[in-house]
Amino acid sequence: MSRNDNWKPYVSVAKRRARAAKQMAKLRKKGLDVQPVEIEGRKIARTFWGEAWCEHLESFSDYENRLPRGRTYVRNGSVCHLAVSQGEVNAMVNGSRLYNVKIEIKTLAKKKWQRLKEQCSGEIGSLIELLQGRLSKNVMRVVTDSQKGLFPHPKEIGLSCNCPDWATMCKHVAAVLYGVGARLDEKPELLFRLRGVDQNELIGAGIDVKSATEKARGGRRRIADDALAGVFGIDLPDNENLTQPKPRGRPKTKKVPKSKKASAPRKKAKKVSPRTAQKSGPITGKSITNLREKFAMTKSEFAMLLDVSGSTIGSWEKKASKTLRLQPRSLEAWTSAKKLSKRKAWAQLNKP
Repeated sequence: MSRNDNWKPYVSVAKRRARAAKQMAKLRKKGLDVQPVEIEGRKIARTFWGEAWCEHLESFSDYENRLPRGRTYVRNGSVCHLAVSQGEVNAMVNGSRLYNVKIEIKTLAKKKWQRLKEQCSGEIGSLIELLQGRLSKNVMRVVTDSQKGLFPHPKEIGLSCNCPDWATMCKHVAAVLYGVGARLDEKPELLFRLRGVDQNELIGAGIDVKSATEKARGGRRRIADDALAGVFGIDLPDNENLTQPKPRGRPKTKKVPKSKKASAPRKKAKKVSPRTAQKSGPITGKSITNLREKFAMTKSEFAMLLDVSGSTIGSWEKKASKTLRLQPRSLEAWTSAKKLSKRKAWAQLNKP
């Protein structure tokens, strides 16, 4: 008997695709929202996010022996269904029969996400730039770092398939992993959903140093009051001279000749707060929320419109019925934003 007698008969690509199409038709009849992975040509991924995902997988020695068969399966159209949700990927792969694959991926740790936001602060112009992968070399390096970036490493990935293959990563699992890369070509936002983070936070991350800080004595910088209020969830008074040191001793007064005392006009050092001139009533957390929802913006996007941090918006909105005491710069931005229509607000937000 030849040693080739035990080999399974060769199945052409056309037959595999036809078999997969039949399986998908059956699933649709059962009412399942089938989401197949369809590859045109031999290149699995063509965009920044899809290619970065595939390159990340191939960088780990744990996977290198099993990935080639997975590439063949995903190119053949054997991944009949692939759905990405927070922390997991559920898929069906057509082999000798239909197999169920589940890949569990840990959501991104809060400390790692915060570090990523800080490293990318001010370097991503818009959500479109982020999802299209039009990023600076520094941001690309940060988000694709094998240990500290957005992509999971092997210890954060759990693999399971109900096929008879004894290996942890069978060809069906490998096909699904490549299928995720192909899916990121179409919907790169799925990577952020998978890791349990909001991509908008990466855009609005950090506080603009130029507008949120100012130089104090000794060359130090201090956080602006409205940013400080957002970080610590407190309300600060609107007195611009609050940070100035109080003079010691009795204030010196200029002596006025007796002959001029009667005729000299009496000046009152009266300072009008911007809020006293406001005609639209008090600003509350509810009014902040209403305007943001009117523009259909996320907190990060709305924060960019008002030139404050995302945490500031979150802090304001938590105080729904409380009157907010905004700093002059924030009050001016709010007053200007109230005059905008939804279309004009978005146009202003997307200005280069």
